[in-house]
Amino acid sequence: MLRGASAAGSRVRIGSDLDAGGMSAVLEHEAGDLTCTVEAGIRLSALAAALAPSGQRLSLDPPGAPTIGACLAANLSGPLRHRFGSPRDLVLGVTLVLADGTIVNAGGKVVKNVAGYDLGKLVCGSHGRLAFIGRVSLRLHPAPIAAATVVVETTDAASISAALLGSQLVPSAVDVLHPGRVAVLFEGGAAAVAAQVESTKALVGGAGVDASIWVASREQQAGCLGRSWFAPGELGAFLATHAAALVRPAAGIAFLPTATETETPAAVRALEERVRERFDPHEVLL
Repeated sequence: MLRGASAAGSRVRIGSDLDAGGMSAVLEHEAGDLTCTVEAGIRLSALAAALAPSGQRLSLDPPGAPTIGACLAANLSGPLRHRFGSPRDLVLGVTLVLADGTIVNAGGKVVKNVAGYDLGKLVCGSHGRLAFIGRVSLRLHPAPIAAATVVVETTDAASISAALLGSQLVPSAVDVLHPGRVAVLFEGGAAAVAAQVESTKALVGGAGVDASIWVASREQQAGCLGRSWFAPGELGAFLATHAAALVRPAAGIAFLPTATETETPAAVRALEERVRERFDPHEVLL
């Protein structure tokens, strides 16, 4: 399809004109290496079910059950981004179809790999404007034995977040549900999780709650219309200027209930256009 569009001078929008909906297989799962290779159309829920018997998971939890391709293209993430990062931190290799129909492979299937340009990270957040994502190799993690959540009711979420991030605690997620709450997730062995919960309560207070707070967090993220960023150390100032937000303080990202217009710096726009021109000189991809 892309080869024909390129030859005809027509345009294609990945996601509507062309998607990976029929490509949903787990191609390889190397449980000993904690890696897998999947087709880009597999949904997170289906991948989770396939990995569960091995006690492993893809530590990516955006709202809903998007496809792996959509996760990369839109750089989707959820609360677990605090510890495990965004899609670009979990992708090891990709198979892409360029705008002229050329099929390219980049990266590999193992965590330590230096094969070629890191196109897997480059296409994360590209919104389908650089290439069609066909296959993805991913880094996995062991599924936690135990998990526990502490929620701190506070009017000073910035101070609570700073105390948590500056401590020796190792949470899997820290979300500020502004106004009023900071949620902290711990995962791992039962004894380690219990110890970190007690240390958290001693440090910032709070109370144990069930995991429904993370469902609420993802639902709030899904319902937000805007997104903003802030520099480290500026969480307090950011919260003071917004009546409501879902904030991931370690990532410096906030989801807002109203639409926002964030202007991309001119230098960044110029770099984006140069990259896009290299990948799609005839502007086939919309």
